[in-house]
Amino acid sequence: MIVRAARAEELAEVGELRVAAYTSQHLLDRVPWYADRLRRLGEHGEVLVAVDGDKILGTALLERWHEDSELAAGPADAEIRAFAVAPDAQGRGVGRMLVRAVVERAAELGARRVLLSTQPIMLAAQRLYEEAGFVRAPELDFEPAQGFTMLAYQKEL
Repeated sequence: MIVRAARAEELAEVGELRVAAYTSQHLLDRVPWYADRLRRLGEHGEVLVAVDGDKILGTALLERWHEDSELAAGPADAEIRAFAVAPDAQGRGVGRMLVRAVVERAAELGARRVLLSTQPIMLAAQRLYEEAGFVRAPELDFEPAQGFTMLAYQKEL
């Protein structure tokens, strides 16, 4: 298993993997409109994929700061977005490899801080982030929809 940049011809499959992973965990139940956004994410960053042979097992988007960033406050920041592991690949270390690769890539690009947001019910993901050195940043929590809070995490590089 390796992590590499996604190829242009893989982006549609990556989008569907994101939606399948989020749907399997009921993460889109309260924000079904986000499925379309998950399919398209990538215009402001690098899409990484974890692959085993020719099978995509997971993905994460590394997004550098831009004017419409959700969490990044300036050019020294980067965000992890659209983090997803295929339902049949969960529990195999795919997520750990992806988080490590995204953080390493952010450092290569000169980021000094990596941020991400997660839903309160995503307990396994939160443990993974904390194991990777991310800490809660409650001052950055936000509501993309009324009554739907996203929890923010950050890691200084």
